[in-house]
Amino acid sequence: MTRKPPPAPIPQSRLERFARMGIAAGELAASAAALGLRRLARGDAPDFRGALLSASSAERLATRLARLRGAAMKLGQLVSLQGEDVLPPEFAQALAVLRAQASPMPRQQLHGVLGREYGKGWERRFAAFDDEPVAAASIGQVHRATTRDGRVLALKIQYPGVGRSIASDVDNVATLLSLFNLLPVDLDVDGLAAEAKRQLVQEADYLSEARFLERYARLVADEPMLLVPRVHRDLTTPRIMAMDFIDGEPLDALRGASRRRRDAVGALLERLLFRELFEFRVMQTDPNFANYLYQPASGRVVLLDFGATRHFETAFAASYARIARAVLDGDRAAVAREALRIGYAAAGDPPERVDAVLDVIFLVCEPLRHAGRYDFGGSNLPSRVRDLGIDLAFRRRLLRTPPPETIFLHRKLVGSFLLLARIGAEVDARALVLPFLPGR
Repeated sequence: MTRKPPPAPIPQSRLERFARMGIAAGELAASAAALGLRRLARGDAPDFRGALLSASSAERLATRLARLRGAAMKLGQLVSLQGEDVLPPEFAQALAVLRAQASPMPRQQLHGVLGREYGKGWERRFAAFDDEPVAAASIGQVHRATTRDGRVLALKIQYPGVGRSIASDVDNVATLLSLFNLLPVDLDVDGLAAEAKRQLVQEADYLSEARFLERYARLVADEPMLLVPRVHRDLTTPRIMAMDFIDGEPLDALRGASRRRRDAVGALLERLLFRELFEFRVMQTDPNFANYLYQPASGRVVLLDFGATRHFETAFAASYARIARAVLDGDRAAVAREALRIGYAAAGDPPERVDAVLDVIFLVCEPLRHAGRYDFGGSNLPSRVRDLGIDLAFRRRLLRTPPPETIFLHRKLVGSFLLLARIGAEVDARALVLPFLPGR
């Protein structure tokens, strides 16, 4: 069982957060210098860049970002999600700590937030309030509470100072990555930073998340096997969201379930992905395992955390529908046209670069091209995609950085694959996506 991190105060002022980032930069430089000197002492040539990309340097950076929480931690998560296509294996593994549970804020700081949002005497609103968080993430933490009238709630409480520090945090992390040239490929850090700011401003607005949650509940109201918590508006503020507390087990519990149950849940989640992109054009883009619960008695899946919900324009979704149709038809020319529209390729790209893009698209769409049920749990597709990406990006320099507006969609697509792999589901993805695609 994973040990929960101990409570740690949230640095709130921009100056304090900037100073913490400066400490991180100093630690990176000192670590790299020390490793370089050790190499020199052994008679080897010093390798400053290699030292910066070492596991120990990444661990120090990840630890600092995790302590900051907020946008600094979130941007680190986004970079880590690029995986080993962009980061060396040791660096990607070390930064993966940012996708685990964060340190909660201390009790005094927690009560300070509750007092600012609910006013003096906030305790009188509740018959019971559990100071121990159910979960803690990059933007806030969740507590169980019972109101005086008997409602059992999950209160999502934002860390103090998170909203005010988004722009500066993102800029500081982007500067750190660029200053030390930590990314071994030409990742569009500026584009990533701009997209991260836009998304994080939304995620830090809990009234916005409450609206998305209510809208999403209406969209999936026809799906009895999905459960979305209700928002309680009387206790929801810009920095606290109150919703039903729903019991359930981690999605991992499905690994011990029957093949029939695992496949049913896998098909449910895969069809939901296609509905989000092609039908709703509204997508919860953070498929973190912690954002789902499973109820064994009913077989229902509980959907949590709608801060990262994204609306897609009709033209954007239509391009992906056409690209999926062309992939199923094996029409590389049509895929190339759509790749140009989306921005995976650019006008004037040499044929070998376009072919590289098409090779990646056809490979990642393997579950859609597969006839019959695809074994997500037994697939080695992620490692094959990684190997192809490393070859095309590093050795042959043929891949472009994906357009920033696709970052969160990619996170959902990759995360959904990993969800199905984690529960060991076999799903006929081709049959599920076909109803959403244009005809031949």
